[in-house]
Amino acid sequence: MPTILSIGEISPPFKLTQKEAMEFSRNLFSTTFKDIDRLLKIFQHGQVDARFFVKEIEWYKSDRTFEEKNNAYIEQAVELGAKAIQVCLQQEKFLLEPIDYEEIDAIFFISSTGISTPSIEARIMNQLPFSPHTKRIPIWGLGCAGGASGLARAFEYCQAYPNALVLVLAVEFCSLTFQPGDLSKSNLIGTSLFADGVSCALLAGDKFDRKKRQRVESVPAILSTHSTTMKDSIDVMGWDVKDEGLFVVFSRDIPTIIEGELKETVDYFLSQHDHKISDMEHFIAHPGGKKVLDAYETSLSILPDKTQISREVLRNFGNMSSVTILYVLKRFMEIGKEGELGLAAALGPGFSSELLLLRWV
Repeated sequence: MPTILSIGEISPPFKLTQKEAMEFSRNLFSTTFKDIDRLLKIFQHGQVDARFFVKEIEWYKSDRTFEEKNNAYIEQAVELGAKAIQVCLQQEKFLLEPIDYEEIDAIFFISSTGISTPSIEARIMNQLPFSPHTKRIPIWGLGCAGGASGLARAFEYCQAYPNALVLVLAVEFCSLTFQPGDLSKSNLIGTSLFADGVSCALLAGDKFDRKKRQRVESVPAILSTHSTTMKDSIDVMGWDVKDEGLFVVFSRDIPTIIEGELKETVDYFLSQHDHKISDMEHFIAHPGGKKVLDAYETSLSILPDKTQISREVLRNFGNMSSVTILYVLKRFMEIGKEGELGLAAALGPGFSSELLLLRWV
């Protein structure tokens, strides 16, 4: 059973309260939406108190070219991504001693909010002393499901190479996709919800001697994973790519889809391992938004205490797309005890879900 040994996270430098974001949107959209005060209630009811961004608020008030936004993405992804890797490999909370860069066999890089070739992990490898033979696996376009999918693919890598140490680096700068000229309600909702963040997870194969490195009594082992993509649902979530950059696609039907589809998927996956949702001590849910978490509770018939940590991450950081579930998982790693079971779940463009069954060992 491959295990998750450490997680590091980095918040970008500029913090914005939800009140400040709401006033920004009021000034920007008041001439477009006659019912702007009613629409702005999504800022008050979304259970987001603060978020972090890679640029100051003034930067977003001007139209920016796709090139300008993407250059900012590359610059910040390399800088903050390198810091997240350093934190992960030197995380005293989880590790007895630092992991050397040359011990890393592979890096899975996850993102959906900018493009780069060479990809970001290659650029980071020119700054940090990784082995030149480190395998690179960049994964783009999975959106909010990307963090969970990255863990799942790294799990499979560790199954194939049981001596391996693998990094999953997720970088999302949703703010750089903001379109001041996009007058859609999807853009307004995105403005109330999405944020920037970076996180890195360290996974180890079965044959890696983790006891010499592991500080905490128990860590989550990944037992199994499950991927599902709904047919004919590509318009539920994603990007419209235009000359000006990435325009958010965000269907109002997402909570309804979750309520109608998720339970069957979760029940099937857990039944393959003789478990049910009530067996799970921990529910590591990607907090896509308040309504998404409410839909999780309704669909799976779970109590609000199961989504409390996810809601705390949403409140303090917003939805950082693929990064967010790693923030949630880190907090569960701080409290998990040996033998406890957990289910990690995230949803993303496709429309798709990624599930992971965990046991603390």
